[in-house]
Amino acid sequence: MTVMSARILVAEDDPKQADLIRLYLERDGHSVLTVNNGRAALEQCRSRRPDLLVLDVMMPLVDGLDVCRIIRAESTVAILLVTARSTEDDLLLGLDLGADDYMAKPVSPRELAARVRALLRRSGIGSPGHQRVLQVGDLVVDAGRFEVRVGETSVVLTAKEFGILELLAGEPGRVFTRGEIINRVFGFERDVSERTVDAHVVNLRRKIESEPMEPRYVQTVYGRGYRLAEQP
Repeated sequence: MTVMSARILVAEDDPKQADLIRLYLERDGHSVLTVNNGRAALEQCRSRRPDLLVLDVMMPLVDGLDVCRIIRAESTVAILLVTARSTEDDLLLGLDLGADDYMAKPVSPRELAARVRALLRRSGIGSPGHQRVLQVGDLVVDAGRFEVRVGETSVVLTAKEFGILELLAGEPGRVFTRGEIINRVFGFERDVSERTVDAHVVNLRRKIESEPMEPRYVQTVYGRGYRLAEQP
């Protein structure tokens, strides 16, 4: 069997169940992060960009179905819902909200691992053609490796700086408002203002721009927000 290594986020509020799922997925060679509430699931999906999300429906702070709906509006990440609700209506609701697969509790970790493998095969993650690399001009954002290069020079960014750059690089030329950046990169973090975004952008420019006061890459669109230049 060919094992496809992926970055997987497991959102499960039962610590024993979360650890069991993590062990089975790590046995398949995946990198696994666990969180125990819906708010953390949103934050980690936005900042870490996992390849696949295993999502319990009955989650504290933010319900799993709401997490599914929000993430699907923002991302094409594969989503496997896990729930104690097993009626047909619940199944259809989960699929209508954008889930790719659905499992009812109690969950067999072996079956869950098999379903994860199937989802990864369908999405092409781990195959030779799968890339998580974004390039605009000589700026390269490697989301899989959490690396940034400008030409031949590697640049070390913080998680938030990387999140902002990855967001902009995903759609060069598109203007993202500060509010959109807060929602997509910072999620439910407290005390995040538009000035916080501006401060991170200033630091990001210092690291990737040869002339931070006249940026080639991360451009300000006055009255709107920020964009990554399509042709730096």
